[in-house]
Amino acid sequence: MAAAAAEAGSGGAEGSAAGGDGGAGGLGRGRLFAAVVDAFMEKLVAAGSYQRFANCYHRFYRLQPEMTRSIYDQFISQLQASIKEEIQEVKREGNLEELFNSLDKIVEEAKDQEEPAWRPSGIPEEDIRSAVVPYLLKHKSYLQKVLKEKEEENRKLAESVLAGRDQIAKLQQLIDTRRQAWQAISKEQRELIMTFKEPQ
Repeated sequence: MAAAAAEAGSGGAEGSAAGGDGGAGGLGRGRLFAAVVDAFMEKLVAAGSYQRFANCYHRFYRLQPEMTRSIYDQFISQLQASIKEEIQEVKREGNLEELFNSLDKIVEEAKDQEEPAWRPSGIPEEDIRSAVVPYLLKHKSYLQKVLKEKEEENRKLAESVLAGRDQIAKLQQLIDTRRQAWQAISKEQRELIMTFKEPQ
């Protein structure tokens, strides 16, 4: 049992060294994952102790205790190797090393941010509201600004139209005044011409 535990411990140390990708100053997610795997292996070995194994095969153990121990050691060794191989395969297929590095980088960059990161509350309605309402308020503010600009533009256009109407009215009055003046001059000219005509 002690030999198997020692073997698991040495295997765990190797796993930590192989899986570690964090910096010297902190525990990266790769190393944390390796530490979790090592803890799992230790608990697995503890759960499947030699004493339990021997109790399960007590008749064979009574006849061949040394052989039973050898079989147990081989079983534990192969079980650990198989589990480690499966975990390495999962890490390769899931590209976990790169994902762990990316997560470490994101966490490191987020340290300088003063605003708290958004976290879901667990209530979809509130999460949607918290995401949509700020956008709608921003859009409402934009629409109000556009409306105000359009109203100001319409006011200026209305003033321009009224000014144009006043100008047209003044021009119309000027035309009427000049037409009347022209008619008066024309009448005087006719009367003057009539006075110079020789009497018949």
